[in-house]
Amino acid sequence: MTDDWVSLFSGGKDSSWALYRALEAGLDVSRLLTVHPAGDSYMYHTPATELAPLAAESVGIDLVEVSPDDFGAEDVDDAGAQGDAELEPMETALREIAAGDDVDLAGVTAGAVESEYQTSRIRAMCDRLGIDLFAPLWGEDPVALAEAMFEAGFEIRIVQVAAYGLDESWLGRRYDADALAELLELRAEYGVHPLGEGGEFETYVVDGPHMDRRIEFEYDAVWEGDRGHVDVGDARLA
Repeated sequence: MTDDWVSLFSGGKDSSWALYRALEAGLDVSRLLTVHPAGDSYMYHTPATELAPLAAESVGIDLVEVSPDDFGAEDVDDAGAQGDAELEPMETALREIAAGDDVDLAGVTAGAVESEYQTSRIRAMCDRLGIDLFAPLWGEDPVALAEAMFEAGFEIRIVQVAAYGLDESWLGRRYDADALAELLELRAEYGVHPLGEGGEFETYVVDGPHMDRRIEFEYDAVWEGDRGHVDVGDARLA
């Protein structure tokens, strides 16, 4: 058996960058793990995760999918307990993967940048499982990270927005150098994070150097007054 790594994977730019960096570092990533919450979540990226099977096929790594019931994140009294509860389906899936006869689970990759709320829980989970955590974005400069993604050839689309200054025109837009320049202006005016770390926007990677084929998808823009998301329709690999 070899040392197997599992990439905690939504298909968004941060988890995709963590996966890409892991592959560049020579880690044997044998599985992607995607959690599909039924509703809102404190712990997980939720928009457009239905594209994960296409992303996994393009990357060429087996995908494990977990679809827990609605976490009830819209009505929470104890955020800490909520985060712990939301992590349980992921930890259960990792234990099942580790129990496989052909698996020697060494660690997981995660795309955390600044969220101590999420990262502390993932670290604690890794400690319980006796595995390592590879988090190459953690503590890095967000602008430098975005520029590195662009330079590497990531094609990133914005699939959800929820912040002052981000209107319906951002839905489906490419997250690139021009978008980043505008986001930096919005950071000065409204405090928008250039990577969307506070939930201001969410993304999906449709192409990159770690992918054999580009994801193409059609969508409807759903706008809800001060926020919106893309509703993915037909999707395929080019």
